[in-house]
Amino acid sequence: MSDAAQPTAAEVRAAAEAVKAALDHHLAAVERRTGDDDAAVYDAFNALAAAAEFYDELLYDRYDEVTPFEIPGAEDSLPPYTGPEEPNALSVLIRRDYAVVEPPRLLAQAQRIADLDQDERAGSAAVVGSSVHAALGVLFGEYEPDEIASRHAEFGLEEGDSTLWVTAAEELPDAGEWLGAPFDDADPQLVVCRFDVSAVFDEDEPDEEPARMVVDGS
Repeated sequence: MSDAAQPTAAEVRAAAEAVKAALDHHLAAVERRTGDDDAAVYDAFNALAAAAEFYDELLYDRYDEVTPFEIPGAEDSLPPYTGPEEPNALSVLIRRDYAVVEPPRLLAQAQRIADLDQDERAGSAAVVGSSVHAALGVLFGEYEPDEIASRHAEFGLEEGDSTLWVTAAEELPDAGEWLGAPFDDADPQLVVCRFDVSAVFDEDEPDEEPARMVVDGS
């Protein structure tokens, strides 16, 4: 940024004062909250995050310094929980991404599974050939998702991001009701808890295991 576009020292000081005021407002909202899903606390948190981010930007532009704090923005957090206080049912929504990094290993493992299945059933084995599509069908038809997650390298897969949402409901939906579009009704405001796994949480320490972040939506 050029010198002409840099914020003034007074603007940086004003931003710092805004952070102090936002801190006081957030503490006051927490002290007055009426429950775990108090909207005033949520709003104060977002205001504090915005003030801190703005101050951090001005501080860097003016003095080439940063703060030691990292406050997640509103887009990184869940909205206030609006589901039932005592859920009678729940849904577990899971997404796990994988890259197919060793197709020959995947194909060989899938064919091995198909051959074993033929021996057990005395029938014809599935022919995987060179079809990754067919190999994935065999693999996920044989193993539970959790077992694939723990053995992914064995099958020529590499883990990407994953997330698990636990959402609350008053009652179970009717049988077959959502099978055509299982994730269309995923509502962040019904999330009781959420677990994310991503290398993005640990970019500065590539030799460490990816961080696991737990977000409580209550």
